[in-house]
Amino acid sequence: MWKIQDEFDIAVIGGGPAGLMAAARAAASGARVVLVEKNLNPGKKLLLSGGGRCNISHAEFDDKKFAQKFGQNGQWLLSALASFGAEETIEFFEAMGLKTITEKDGRVFPASGQAQDVLATLFKSLKENKVKLMLGKEVLGFELKDEAIISAQLAEREILAQAYVLCVGGRSYPITGSTGQGYEWAQAMGHKIVNPRPALVPIKIKESWVGGLQGISLKNVEVSFWQKNKNLAKAAGDILFTHFGLSGPTILDLSKSVGEALAKGGVVLKIDLMPGLNIMALDKKLQEDFKRNKNIRNYLSEFFPQRFSDSLLHLSRISPDKKLSFITKEERETLLGILKGLELNVKDLLGFNEAIITAGGVELKEIDSKTMRSKKIKNLYFAGEMIDLDGPTGGYNLQLCWTTGFVAGASAGNNA
Repeated sequence: MWKIQDEFDIAVIGGGPAGLMAAARAAASGARVVLVEKNLNPGKKLLLSGGGRCNISHAEFDDKKFAQKFGQNGQWLLSALASFGAEETIEFFEAMGLKTITEKDGRVFPASGQAQDVLATLFKSLKENKVKLMLGKEVLGFELKDEAIISAQLAEREILAQAYVLCVGGRSYPITGSTGQGYEWAQAMGHKIVNPRPALVPIKIKESWVGGLQGISLKNVEVSFWQKNKNLAKAAGDILFTHFGLSGPTILDLSKSVGEALAKGGVVLKIDLMPGLNIMALDKKLQEDFKRNKNIRNYLSEFFPQRFSDSLLHLSRISPDKKLSFITKEERETLLGILKGLELNVKDLLGFNEAIITAGGVELKEIDSKTMRSKKIKNLYFAGEMIDLDGPTGGYNLQLCWTTGFVAGASAGNNA
């Protein structure tokens, strides 16, 4: 069947954060660029990020420290960060007229608190650099010859280009269009795909009583997870109780490791509710406080939300009306153990539908870290969530998109 042929220097496939940045940067070099996106409205996942506020980046300007947040594979990102790291990202958006604010914990947001303003800024850059948009157009596959892509196949047309940037996301939030199709394309072109799995995802808990705490958040706690009495990882920060278990930044950051451990057997989460005091110091405090003429329910509500306090007393088997001075040594020690290590059994992770990002993807060894170019297909570049890198919450994963998108776009633009 005869198809319309459109010719460009560079074709960017995928209109998420990485694709928008890659297209803008490639076109800034003077290349003729087309951005192909199957949704009519690009940037769907971007609009959901940061609770709709869009956590653009994290104000860590030491590239080595930034890269360390991505674990053992993080060093691979150093060359790209040197070209376009957190500092350059903030400067890019500020220069385009988007004011940013940096919160105490280092997270960077648009000053307006609106993700839509971030997306509008990117569209402004696309327009200024004359990027051609093909929206609501789905790529069906690629034609290859001599280890190079000749064309991208659409239903009624084909895109011919000198270079192609593939950044269609992972499998998280499939409602936004992320189906994992990019992994299949990359694999068909000879790339090895590290098993995609959900990351930054809430955790289901077996204990049914946890569901009664839905909506309660606890700040500054320490969460560790254990398997066969071995502590595998821990993180400190805030957690949120849900109808199915636990969420919140600390839980999300641990979820990838929890998921990997679950494949090998049972996992137990332990929550230290008072990490500022070791067990001896806390016991001394309890002994002193229990001299007061107050009931235990009111006492615990000084530290925790009432519903949570009631759950602690239920687990401790202490009557809520019991006066502090009448608490027995055994009861105090039981409560102490729960305060320093509330144990919950992990049932499962919530899955890709609720995962913020995907762990896994195109193996790093098959991508040039300085250019994002494939080592298998000479005119193919990768960017964003398709690459086997994932970081914690706090702006790191969006920065990965900006960084790899910028470098892929610049490299493709220079070589087109």
